[in-house]
Amino acid sequence: MRLDSAAAVAIIRNTPFKPAGTHAMTRSIFLLALMTMTFVSFPGTAAAASADEIDTRSDAALERLYAQTAEAKPLIERAKGVLIFPRVIKAGIGIGGEYGEGVLRIDGKPVQYYSTAAASIGFQLGAQAKAQFLLFMTEEALDAFRAKDGWEVGVDGSVSLIRVGVGGSIDTTTARAPVIAFVLADRGLMYDLSLSGSKISRIDR
Repeated sequence: MRLDSAAAVAIIRNTPFKPAGTHAMTRSIFLLALMTMTFVSFPGTAAAASADEIDTRSDAALERLYAQTAEAKPLIERAKGVLIFPRVIKAGIGIGGEYGEGVLRIDGKPVQYYSTAAASIGFQLGAQAKAQFLLFMTEEALDAFRAKDGWEVGVDGSVSLIRVGVGGSIDTTTARAPVIAFVLADRGLMYDLSLSGSKISRIDR
C-alpha cells in the first residue's frame, strides 16, 4: 500500500491533531499540507488493500519479526489477540502523517480489519515504512479495544513497546503489560519512538 491523497484524508478524519508545544492548526491547512506532501512523496493513485492483500502482507511481516527475535513467536501465540499493521507509511516535509491498514487476529484467524493514523509536526523529511504489531495479552484489554471504534493509543489504553536485548532476548518486565507492541522497520526493530496519538479505527474489507 502506498500513501495517496485518500490516505491523507483518512489521517485527518481519524487522528486528533495535538502537536506538543505548538499553536492549534486548522484541519483545512493541515490537510492541504499533508496532501501536498503525499503527492510529492508518492505520486499516482493507490487503491486500498484488499483483505487478502492485508493477510498476505501480515504473514510476511510476522516472518520478518520472527527472524529478528524468536521470542516474539511464543508471545504472539499467548496473546488473546494480535493486531498486525504490515506496512505503515510515515511521510512529511515539516508537517507529517502516517497511515497503514491491518488485521486483528484471534486464535490466528482474521476477525476485523483496521486502519492506524497519526499526525505530527517538527523536523522530518521524506518517507519511512514500518510494520507494527500490537499484542493484547489479556481478555480485558482485548475487549476494551474491540468495544471502541477510534481507539487512541495513550488515551484509551497504554501500549508498552517491547525492547529486545543482545541475542534477541525480550525485556520480560515490559512483556507483562496488558498491551505490548513490536515496531519493525527495514533496519530492524525500533525502540526509540512512541505510538501515543495513533488512532486505530475499523475499516471494511
